[in-house]
Amino acid sequence: MHASHFDKRRYPVVNAATGYGEWAVSYEETVATGLDRPLLAQLVSIDWPSAGPAADLACGTGRTGAWLAARGVAPIDGVDITPAMQDQARAKGVYRALHIADVAATPLPSGRYRLCTLALADEHLATLDPVYREAARLLAPGGAFLLIGYHPFFLMNGMPTHYHRADGEAVTIESHVHLFSDHFAAGRGAGLVLDEFRECVIDEAWLATKPKWRPYLHWPVSFALLWRRRP
Repeated sequence: MHASHFDKRRYPVVNAATGYGEWAVSYEETVATGLDRPLLAQLVSIDWPSAGPAADLACGTGRTGAWLAARGVAPIDGVDITPAMQDQARAKGVYRALHIADVAATPLPSGRYRLCTLALADEHLATLDPVYREAARLLAPGGAFLLIGYHPFFLMNGMPTHYHRADGEAVTIESHVHLFSDHFAAGRGAGLVLDEFRECVIDEAWLATKPKWRPYLHWPVSFALLWRRRP
């Protein structure tokens, strides 16, 4: 479902490449760390120091790559469609290689990665099947595909991903609502097995970094799905 069916704000809408290209300069300062950090910390079925090599799909500014590298994951290859975001990822110095490419059709080699990640990007994909198939292609037997997403509950309550331009104008990045049943169907269709499923709810600790989100206290804001390729 296209998120425009639920959009209450009606900001101007741009595609992901344009939006993240403009947002790149302020992304690190404005993205809510509570969207992904609590979920990463809760995962129990990955031994991070032995999780590499890793493929970081939609690597953006390298936030996920830096988190992984700090926990001993190496080497890490990144893929993103936005050069401006990838410039910042390159500056972090945690990637072996970076590629400008579609996350569902990467130039990365098949069967070489023990971990594949996709964080805060699935809502910009019109369909899920291609990226799940690509993750399955990249993974070695027994490897893990970690997808962290913006919760469909938020999208269906009229709040798509958005940012502010330098002049203060708010802009929405084109988004799509994927139900969890869509994820489960895409994962199973790609031959993956679900290992962990977690949801993050806005609580007081979450609000410490984003106090303006207080009206959404107790709302589910993000989720993590950890899939495995069969050995």
